[in-house]
Amino acid sequence: MSVFPLFVSCPRGVESLLAAELAPLGLDALETRRGGVAARATLEAAYRACLWSRLASRVLLPLQRFEAADADALYTAARSIDWPGLFAATSSFAIEVAGRSAGLTHTHFAGLKVKDAIADHFRDSGQPRPDVDTEHPDIRIHLHLEREHATLSLDLAGDSLHRRGYRRDGVEAPLKENLAAAILLQAGWPEAAARAAPLFDPMCGSGTLLIEGAWMAADVAPGLLRRRWGFEHWLDHTPALWKRIRDEAVARRSVGGLRAPIAGCDLDPRAVAAARDNLARAGLADRARIESGDALEATPAGTVPGLLVCNPPYGERLGAEAELVKLYSLLGVHLKRRFGGWRAAVFTSRPDLGQRLGLSADRIDAFWNGAIACKLLQFDIRAPAAAAQTPASGGADFANRLRKNLKHLSKWARRGEVTNYRVYDADLPDYALAIDLYATPALHAHVQEYAAPKTIDPARAEARLREGLAQLQQVLELPAAHIHYKLRQSQKGDAQYTRQSQTGQFHTIVEHGCRLQVNFDDYLDTGLFLDHRPMRLRLQREAREKRVLNLFCYTGAASVHAAVGGARQTLSIDLSNTYLEWAQRNLLLNDIHSRLYAHPPAAGERLAPHAFVRSDVRQWLADENRLSRRAQFELIFCDPPTFSNSKKMDGTLDIQRDHGELLRHCLGLLAPGGTLYFSTNRRGFKLDPDLAAVAQVEDITAQTLDEDFKRPPPAHRCWALRHAPDAPSQDTP
Repeated sequence: MSVFPLFVSCPRGVESLLAAELAPLGLDALETRRGGVAARATLEAAYRACLWSRLASRVLLPLQRFEAADADALYTAARSIDWPGLFAATSSFAIEVAGRSAGLTHTHFAGLKVKDAIADHFRDSGQPRPDVDTEHPDIRIHLHLEREHATLSLDLAGDSLHRRGYRRDGVEAPLKENLAAAILLQAGWPEAAARAAPLFDPMCGSGTLLIEGAWMAADVAPGLLRRRWGFEHWLDHTPALWKRIRDEAVARRSVGGLRAPIAGCDLDPRAVAAARDNLARAGLADRARIESGDALEATPAGTVPGLLVCNPPYGERLGAEAELVKLYSLLGVHLKRRFGGWRAAVFTSRPDLGQRLGLSADRIDAFWNGAIACKLLQFDIRAPAAAAQTPASGGADFANRLRKNLKHLSKWARRGEVTNYRVYDADLPDYALAIDLYATPALHAHVQEYAAPKTIDPARAEARLREGLAQLQQVLELPAAHIHYKLRQSQKGDAQYTRQSQTGQFHTIVEHGCRLQVNFDDYLDTGLFLDHRPMRLRLQREAREKRVLNLFCYTGAASVHAAVGGARQTLSIDLSNTYLEWAQRNLLLNDIHSRLYAHPPAAGERLAPHAFVRSDVRQWLADENRLSRRAQFELIFCDPPTFSNSKKMDGTLDIQRDHGELLRHCLGLLAPGGTLYFSTNRRGFKLDPDLAAVAQVEDITAQTLDEDFKRPPPAHRCWALRHAPDAPSQDTP
């Protein structure tokens, strides 16, 4: 039987594994190269490589390698190949181009030149031009460009071998099947499967790792479900030989058996449905179990230790970094608690997060997932007898402080009917966390980590966070999904209001009789500043039959309290459509209807009893102060950001620099006998002493801090301003 050269391609990093796989299939003269393995093979060995290789992407039969300095040279060389000797004119074909060339920079154009050369050769041979079918060709020709050289090959498989046939057409997974197989082989799964050890994927997605693992254990040829092969229209194809090899694979599948338990879970119900569908199409519907569930609550499959393998999310979108930090931190703790004695293989594009697991990788291998450089981290998880017996083996001081705070504050909260409060705020220097509890009515913890200074060892900070999250979960007995982690750094402008996720999931909480929406994941803050709870209650109690102005209203919580307290009118001003719409929903939750004005109403226009106006607060105040008949409010609440440089406003707002002018404008709209409440959370803030000449100024900070915020320095400063008895008229400064 004749022998011919082959090049078997694969994902980068898999080359040595592929060479080891191809040798038993009958290929020899194996030479690993970047992106694949060069070999020599008989026709039978080539068929076996197509059918049985779990790692290959393509099995290419090189036809000719030549210099191709430009398109004309490419055309000439391609036209010289005996194409009618390879496939019939009745077969359709397509050209696939890969690689780079200085003289051929446009791959589509290079493909067109080869197509023309093939068609012209058929015409020169007196045969009709074969049809081009880019979707489902009978024959696929591969053009590889490498500097000044080009290689034309026949793709024996016809389509990428990672497409096994168990995934629905048009549906791709984040992890290709042949890369999943490489991960399992590198992690030693075949040896574990031979011992009937279980395989478990706690983040299984569409089930790729589990299906590939099951097929390995059951001796199922990865190409057995494929319905089309490129070599079937190759004129050197030998159908009888191919039938014998395929029949042999069918027989092996029927006797292979699957003794190893295969199981997985995923949080996304759509992923679970897709995984179950793929399992059924792969013939594994009753031989593997996939459930909806959180990886951080997963329990082992089987009664003996096995292999846990997973491909966590890569965190490519804004805000995902915090989610990944939480995931890796709690995953390591959970693995030690539930999977002692198991082997773990974590495939990730973020090996820097591996140390957050708190596990020491004993092997790290580099693979490429397409264009993304990734690492496979492997760990031995310590058995329970060798590890600590609690979910969190460190952070005892933090846990004790958390329990102490919880005991004290929960009693205080019950007395005051407070259901949402801060239970911990960097009480211990090593655990720089702010932890807020929300009753929705299910309990949620919103955790913000203050960024550690550069003088702190990052590894130490990571360990402290891991301990803190684990102890929090244990002390509060919370599911991981109810812990919402954020990294809080110094914010500029509107950064704290920037969307960080896209869950769109809102929860309803109750505060002093008011129903309010909070969002734990999509923004840095939840939509409710808990430190202003006493201030909102004060507004509620003072608002009856009064006109209330809420400036920089955010999600309108203060407006809700005023309206519930019986305010005759509430007018709320903010520049953000997102938060104004959120504020409207908050009012509606309390059966209070409002109107949103997209622009400041015309002078003298009668507003709805409860109105929201989209406007730059400073500009709106200046415009109102210029009116001959100004609006008058008995209560004004002004809680501006520390700094803002929003593109929607003119200039910037620096509250230390600008508060004097801002408050004078507010006083211009304050009715006789009314009160202006001004608050800021800027550290080191100093109130303009000249305000004392135009208003009675009272520092009420202590009165606006509840028990959960009585830690120095205060979370905010707050003043009540009223017109001085002999103050001059507050005309525009």
